[in-house]
Amino acid sequence: MKQILVQEKYPVFILDIFKNETTYKKASEIIEFFRTRIEKHPVAKYIAEFDHFEHTSSLEDGNIAPEIKDAKIIIFCFGKAIPNAKILAARPRSIAVTEFNDKFEVSFLEPPAISANETMESWVKELRNNLK
Repeated sequence: MKQILVQEKYPVFILDIFKNETTYKKASEIIEFFRTRIEKHPVAKYIAEFDHFEHTSSLEDGNIAPEIKDAKIIIFCFGKAIPNAKILAARPRSIAVTEFNDKFEVSFLEPPAISANETMESWVKELRNNLK
């Protein structure tokens, strides 16, 4: 995985997974993979899925780069404590899956908890399940 700064302030982790590196064929299958991982996690709580591609394409002035074939987001929370009100601004978590012709780009904003970051990273890396 690589970490970049989006708009010079948002730390985002990204992994490109080429379609020949995974058994998953569609963004929706990867979202379901993450939902399974979230539901099995002892703390994480599934919240929702957001079809960003459908939403944006339904807008009169919506604009999607032509190379993007699908874009979905899964939303969940790892929060097992609320030490103060301000921490709520950093929740919930999400993982985005963008589908292109030859690959998926999977990304998430760096969470404040190291353990959450490690878990999300491990889930994303599991998608490369067809390496030879």
